[in-house]
Amino acid sequence: MRFTIYQESRQGGRQNNEDRISYCYSRDALLMVVADGMGGHHYGEIAAQIAVQSITDSFQREARTQLADPFLFLRRSMLSAHNSILDYTVRNSLIESPRTTCVVCVVQDNIAYWAHAGDSRLFLMRDGKIIAQTQDHSRVRLLVADGIITEAAAAHHPDRNKIYSCLGSPSAPDIDLSRKTPLEQGDILLLCSDGLWGVTSGERMAIALKDADLLKTLPMMMLQAEVRAGTYGDNISVVAARWEDSYVEPDSSAISTQTMTLGEFTTKLEDFGRTPGQKTELSDEEIEKAIEEIRSTIDKYTPKK
Repeated sequence: MRFTIYQESRQGGRQNNEDRISYCYSRDALLMVVADGMGGHHYGEIAAQIAVQSITDSFQREARTQLADPFLFLRRSMLSAHNSILDYTVRNSLIESPRTTCVVCVVQDNIAYWAHAGDSRLFLMRDGKIIAQTQDHSRVRLLVADGIITEAAAAHHPDRNKIYSCLGSPSAPDIDLSRKTPLEQGDILLLCSDGLWGVTSGERMAIALKDADLLKTLPMMMLQAEVRAGTYGDNISVVAARWEDSYVEPDSSAISTQTMTLGEFTTKLEDFGRTPGQKTELSDEEIEKAIEEIRSTIDKYTPKK
C-alpha cells in the first residue's frame, strides 16, 4: 500500500471537543475512523472515545495482515462499540446513555469499504469531484430524499442536527454499508464530522484538494472552516488519505501468455463423449470408434512436415 494520510481535530467555538478520530494500518490494510459525540447528551466525548478505541482495537486484533471480510468487520466492530457504550452506561449508573455518530473506512487490495451511523460523513474524491459519499441518518436528509426540501434549504433547516441513528442509543443503530469501491491512483478518502462539512461543502473541498498537498491544504481548510463557523462553531475533525496505488483485477482470473515460447500451446479440450455430466447414447465401444474416426479425419487434412 502507498498513501498519504492526515488527521486533525479542533475544538472550534465549543467548551470542549467531543470528536474523536483515529487511523491505523497493517502491512496490507488501512483503517480510518471519525466519531462525533452528540452534544445533546451527557458524556458525548466518552461515547466517541469508546467508539474509536473499540473499533481500532478490533482492527488490530483482526487485520493480520488483512481482514477476512471487511464488511463483516465494519458491522461487527460498530455494533461492538455500540454495546460497549451501553455497558459503560450500566456500569456507571448513568441516567442516559452517551451517544455518538461514527463513520469508518477500511482499504485493502486497493478497494475501499465503509460504514456509518449518523451524520459524520465520508467523501470519495477523484479529479476534483465527489464520486461517492455517505447519506446522513438525519430528518433533514429524509426530507431531501422525499423531495420536500432542497439541498440548499437543508443547510439552514432547524432540524438539520436531529439524528435518528447513532451508537449508544437504547435502540440498535442503523448501519449503512458501502459497495466494494476500487480506488484509482490519486483518489482521496475524506472522513469528517459535521463541523467541517456543515460550513465547507464536499464539492468545495474536492476542488481545493485536487493535486494539492494534503499535509498543507487540510490545516488551511480547517482554519477557514473554524473562522467561517464563528464564535460558537462546532468541533471540526477530519481524517483524509490520498491513495497512491490503483486497483488491478486479481491474477487468479487472468491468463498471461508473456512467458510462453514460440510454438508452445496450452489446450483444454474435453475428450469426446467423456465430458463429466454430459450424457450420450453411445456405448463405450462406439465412443472409442468415433474418437478414432475423428483423429483419422484430422490427420488426413493435417499437412505433413
